[in-house]
Amino acid sequence: MSEPIRTRKSYDGVAGRPANYPELPQPLEVGTYDNHTHLEIADGDQPMSVADHMEAMRAVNMLGAVQVGVTLESSIWSAEVASKEPMLLAAVALHPNEAPLYSTRAELDEAIAGIAQLAKGPRVRAIGETGLDFFRTQGDEQLEAQLYSFEQHIQIAKENDIALMIHDREAHSEVVATLRRLGAPERTVFHCYSGDVELAQMCQENGWYLSFAGNITFKKNQHLRDSLLAVSPELLMIETDAPFLTPEPMRGRPNAPYLVPHTLRFIAELLGWDEVRTAEQLNQNTERVYGLWSEGL
Repeated sequence: MSEPIRTRKSYDGVAGRPANYPELPQPLEVGTYDNHTHLEIADGDQPMSVADHMEAMRAVNMLGAVQVGVTLESSIWSAEVASKEPMLLAAVALHPNEAPLYSTRAELDEAIAGIAQLAKGPRVRAIGETGLDFFRTQGDEQLEAQLYSFEQHIQIAKENDIALMIHDREAHSEVVATLRRLGAPERTVFHCYSGDVELAQMCQENGWYLSFAGNITFKKNQHLRDSLLAVSPELLMIETDAPFLTPEPMRGRPNAPYLVPHTLRFIAELLGWDEVRTAEQLNQNTERVYGLWSEGL
């Protein structure tokens, strides 16, 4: 099994909390999926291997996860590890903040061509994460490269009839405008949904999926909870964005797919459903977007 390829301290250092992975939650009665995770990032004071993550997922009855690339290197890693591990599918892309780092358009095109080649793999089920990020990327030339990359990724998803996994940070109207101008892929997911009810309603109108991470549990994020309740349950998905966005009450420690049960139970309470019904709905939605984890091995 391939080991993580980069190390990063991603936890936010809440005072008095250790920089290691939290204990296992109570297992789910009906397992579900983490539809966006970054296992290539070895995090915490005692990083977990891919095998460690799989063992922890099985211990809490998780069914699988989508391993997401953000560079050409990590996308190659994601496709490779998904080809060997039955619990993982892959998404491949250049992150919006990566595109402006290429010094020439030719170099960017070469990297995008690499993503297009990876997209043909049977275990690669999404192009992502791609999109627009106006928080970290600034300057006309840099934003132009970001938009160009996003447009190319949209086309790759459509050409391969696989899902599009969107990173949208402080760029809601521009992301929507781009999807409408080019035509969104049939299955489009707003990863780590960060918008308000207005954007949620746009997603509802267009049949785009809203994927919620552990930050929906943060007290300040009422707009996320309102957005979840503003759309049909058939458009809801769940993720970790691990090792980031660890849900309460473990915030400040590294995140991992095995912690999905905390967020699922929180979402179930919001919906007024039990966790079994919630998991079953999320599973239907996730398999509609990515297909079955048992295929393509």
